[in-house]
Amino acid sequence: MDISVLVTVVVIVLLVLVVMARAIQIVPQATAAVVERLGRYKTTQTPGLAFLVPFVDRIRERIDLREQVVSFPPQPVITKDNLTVRIDTVVYFRVTDPKAAVYEISDYITGVEQITTTTLRNVVGGMTLEETLTSRDQINTTLRGELDEATGRWGIKVERVEIKAIDPPPSIQESMERQMKADREKRATILTAEGQRESAIRSAEGNKQAQILTAEGAKQAAILNAEAERQSRILRAQGERAAQYLYAQGEAKAIEKRFAAIKAGRPTPELLAYQYLQTLPEMAKGEANKVWMVPSDFGKALEGFTKMLGAPGEDGVFKYTPSPDDGQRVRPEDDEESVRGWFDTSGDPEIAAQVAAATAAARQEVPALGEVAPMAVRAAPGGGPQGLPAGAPVDDLTPPNGVPRTDGA
Repeated sequence: MDISVLVTVVVIVLLVLVVMARAIQIVPQATAAVVERLGRYKTTQTPGLAFLVPFVDRIRERIDLREQVVSFPPQPVITKDNLTVRIDTVVYFRVTDPKAAVYEISDYITGVEQITTTTLRNVVGGMTLEETLTSRDQINTTLRGELDEATGRWGIKVERVEIKAIDPPPSIQESMERQMKADREKRATILTAEGQRESAIRSAEGNKQAQILTAEGAKQAAILNAEAERQSRILRAQGERAAQYLYAQGEAKAIEKRFAAIKAGRPTPELLAYQYLQTLPEMAKGEANKVWMVPSDFGKALEGFTKMLGAPGEDGVFKYTPSPDDGQRVRPEDDEESVRGWFDTSGDPEIAAQVAAATAAARQEVPALGEVAPMAVRAAPGGGPQGLPAGAPVDDLTPPNGVPRTDGA
């Protein structure tokens, strides 16, 4: 084959490929293509396969239809109180009309940035620094409204505007920090004072309640003590009264029995005089008695005592005349049933049995050395050892001296 023919074929193939590449275009999803024919707007191609007339139609620009996020550098803005702050903003927008975005403005990103800056300066210029720092939502809403109205003819929809940061000057930041520190210290001082005041009030109320309760307790204690003292004195008085009554009854009974016993014994004047003389040494006893004098009228006292108990005889001498014996000699213990047990001298049978058993054990003979001692038998309650009649001999290991044997017998 001739070389010229081969070159021609290659050129034709290349031309066909170029024509097909210019005629067939693929538009991705969420993208719009603005198509021009001979330099004029023809159509907006939607996502998918697009067929163009080669060398007549061309794609002017591909527009991203997704929501875009643009962060603009910090912009210096002067507030109402003549302070310069730097504000960093973020704009969220999307293209709704690709034709307007291409033909109404040359660069819609720059346009959005410039409108954002001018609108931000206009809004913040009417606010003080404190209002700017505390009114971010208001600034965001105002910016969004202004930008949406201004970019609507460009085919752009502003979704939202956010202020990332508001940076006041360093001197203002330092002043604000001092102010915030002072405010915090002020609030802390106020809260501390309020706490101390509340604590003092609560402490005073607690002391008041404590004093009231203490007083009430002291009052109740005094009442109870007085009542207890009253009951104690009443019971003590009743006990003393009963004791005095019983003591008086005992004294009366003792005097009665004593005189009855004296009368029943029929003493002679000589015995009475002897008893009177026996009491004189007792009267003279005592550490303080150094010298004791017998009364001078001691004889007259004996004479009067003899006249009281005796009668003059034929010789004129007073002699004791015993009382007539009526044959009824009454013992003191036979007078009343209540005092009968006072004169009971009989022992306890059980104790007597134990004494008898101990006596029998003590009287046992000690076995000789080497002999086996009989087993000990304890005394039974009836008086003798268990199993033996009362009084039977009892073998025990205990010797008469009460010391147990240790010789192994």
